[in-house]
Amino acid sequence: MRSYATEFIGTFFLVLTVGATVLAKAPLAPVAIGAILMVMVYAGGHVSGAHYNPAVTLAVLLRGRIRPVDAAAYWAAQVAGALAAAVTATWLVAPASVTVLAPSGRQLWVALLAEALFTFALAYVVLNAATSRDHPGNSFYGLAIGFTVAAGAFAVGGISGGAFNPAVALGAATMGLFAWSKIWVWLLADLAGGALAGMAFLALNPGDRAPGRAPERAPDLAPAGPGAQAAAG
Repeated sequence: MRSYATEFIGTFFLVLTVGATVLAKAPLAPVAIGAILMVMVYAGGHVSGAHYNPAVTLAVLLRGRIRPVDAAAYWAAQVAGALAAAVTATWLVAPASVTVLAPSGRQLWVALLAEALFTFALAYVVLNAATSRDHPGNSFYGLAIGFTVAAGAFAVGGISGGAFNPAVALGAATMGLFAWSKIWVWLLADLAGGALAGMAFLALNPGDRAPGRAPERAPDLAPAGPGAQAAAG
C-alpha cells in the first residue's frame, strides 16, 4: 500500500501543477511541470519507483521490473490521483474560459504522432536512467526525467497538449482542457509510446532482461519491498 499511496500522491501533484499552471495560463508552465515531476520522482523513487504515469508503468512491465498485478494497482492509483487533482485544480483556479483541445483531420494525426514520440522519449529516459544496470546508485535520474517532460511540453505542447501520460490526459479532460470525444488519441499514443520504449530498451540492452518479479527500489535495483523500478511523467 505504501507504493500505491506514493503513486497516488506523486500523480496528484503532477496533474495539480499541470492544471493550475495551464488554467492560469502561466507562461512557464512547462518549467513548473518538469520541476514538480523531478522533485516527486526524487521524493517517491525509493518507495514506488515514482512512475506517476501509466505509460511508464507499461514500459517498466515490459522491461520486467514490475508484476502485472502491481502494474494494475499502479494504474488505478495513478488515475485516481489524476482525477482528484483535476477537481482540486478547477476549484483552486476557476478560470473564466477554457480552450478545449479537440484535434481533427490532419491535426489529429499530428497530435497522435507528437504524443507517441515524446512519450517514447520519456519512458526511454526512465528505463535507461533509472533501471539500467549501467547506472547503479546514480543521482541524476530525477533531473533527466523532469527535463524530458519540460522539453517535450515546450516542443509540442502547442500541437498535442503535451500530456505524455494517460493519467494527465484523463485529468486534462476532466478539467475541460481535452475533449472527451478525442481522449482516445492521448490514451492510444501515450500507451503505444511507452510500449515501444520498453521494447527498444530490451533490444538495446539485452543484458538487462529480467523475468517478471516483485517491484524493486529505484534507482539502484536493490530490493526494498513493494517499490517499483523507474519513475515519471
